[in-house]
Amino acid sequence: MKKGLILLLILTVLCLAAGCSGSNAPRDIDRQEPTGVAGDNRQQDDTPGEENNSAYPLEVTDFKGNTVKFAEEPERIVSLSPNITEIIYALGKGDKLVGRTALCDYPEEVKDVTVVGDFFEWSFETILSLEPDVVFASSLNTEENEKKLMELGVKTVFLTQVESFESTYETIELVGRVLNAGDRAGEIINDMKETASKVQKATEGKERPSVYYVVGFGEYGDYTATGETFISSLIEMAGGDNIAAHLTGWVYSLEKLIQEDPDIIICSEYAKEVFQQTNGYKDLTAVKEGRIYAVDENIIVRQGPRLAEGLVTLYEIFHSESIPD
Repeated sequence: MKKGLILLLILTVLCLAAGCSGSNAPRDIDRQEPTGVAGDNRQQDDTPGEENNSAYPLEVTDFKGNTVKFAEEPERIVSLSPNITEIIYALGKGDKLVGRTALCDYPEEVKDVTVVGDFFEWSFETILSLEPDVVFASSLNTEENEKKLMELGVKTVFLTQVESFESTYETIELVGRVLNAGDRAGEIINDMKETASKVQKATEGKERPSVYYVVGFGEYGDYTATGETFISSLIEMAGGDNIAAHLTGWVYSLEKLIQEDPDIIICSEYAKEVFQQTNGYKDLTAVKEGRIYAVDENIIVRQGPRLAEGLVTLYEIFHSESIPD
């Protein structure tokens, strides 16, 4: 159970947006090419997803405030976060991915790409050997890792973990801009917007069930997605009421859970069987009446194109119906 809790916390930390952007001063990263005329910059007043493909040389500002310059379209990419990897493939640039983390497991073909470490621990020797034109990393990573990448002269674009479904558009837009896939990024964003609009329209006038999202449980404590988490915002968008929405952090308790006795419980596929057989949890009304649902957490916690699928999945669970056309 402890091992399972640790794994779940690793996954869900990807969703924690507040206060995770770091405090490092912005840097000008201009290595491996001469100074030239700058291209688009992320801080311009462009509507995400509406720009055309990129013109090089290109200059962007990442989510840590670093200026990153590209003389030409990157041909060799390393991704250090699963959601970024999914975005790269959705943009049609998966054939340029030369390095990934062990947690990057979607789509299936990514498993043939060289592994450079996990979410927090990387082999810098392997990264350098791959000779990447760009490395995409999460801003949630350690300052030590960030410093090492800078010292080695590895051109890195840091992408933050966002606070809302809509904020994901900025991440997709920036990756698309760097990889000369602005048109495709716009298509993805528009598809996500359309899905979100359909879901929100479908929730109008419907009863909102109370919902509990299981992050961890058992003898090592209870953990859930509280109101400051990305998961909680998805629950609300899909027409549910998160019973922990008024709290912060991740810590909860069995006593609170029993008291709230939510209408619906959401958990991972592997946790469902154990949860509904464990003393205390098995007596919850949702468990006894079969309203505990296992979901693929990756479509809930990975802030990329598949979030739209996750939103639809939650809606269908909460309201026992498909999204109207």
